[in-house]
Amino acid sequence: MRVLVVEDFEILARTIGTGLRREGMAVDVVLDGDDALEHLAVTRYDVVVLDRDVPGTHGDDVCRRIVATQQGSRVLMLTASSTVKDRVDGLGLGADDYLPKPFDFAELVARVRALARRPAALVPPVLESGDLTVDTGLRVASRGGRRLDLSPKEFAVLECLLAAGGRPVPAEELLERVWDEAADPFTTAVKTTVRRLRTKLGDPPVIHTVREGGYRVGES
Repeated sequence: MRVLVVEDFEILARTIGTGLRREGMAVDVVLDGDDALEHLAVTRYDVVVLDRDVPGTHGDDVCRRIVATQQGSRVLMLTASSTVKDRVDGLGLGADDYLPKPFDFAELVARVRALARRPAALVPPVLESGDLTVDTGLRVASRGGRRLDLSPKEFAVLECLLAAGGRPVPAEELLERVWDEAADPFTTAVKTTVRRLRTKLGDPPVIHTVREGGYRVGES
């Protein structure tokens, strides 16, 4: 899951980013609306956590631009104001959800995950292939009834591969969806994570390498 955090209070922005990364998400953090629009122009995000009152391009205008582009990014709007009118105004701009400050971090995580589960192209809450099952809501993966002990990155890679429905997923796409902008494009992180994932999934092999096409889940 790829998330963009737009928050001008740097300490809070970095704290949110760190916390979401610990939950297995790939997170980019920006401190103003102009930088947010630059990121949105080149990267598709599943969820944008957007403070309404950011400098540069106002959060309201950032939200409008996200909705206008129709790229499927969901918007969770943050604001220090918690009046009903502000919530109605925020949702009226096209935001998918609204969270007043201060907020409980566990609630933020739950709302981000809920939004990510309803993208433009709906992904089922439970993904399956043969005896392999991934519950995206509970964050649980199992094979043949045996629960798998996966790291957040391993789970995210497996989720991406299953969501592709048998389509080969290039390593570059996995790097973009599971890691963040700080990831080295020449890193072996994808290959290493897939190798560990294959070991944990066991035999017969579930993840197959497609020549010049990346990786896919399904029959060889």
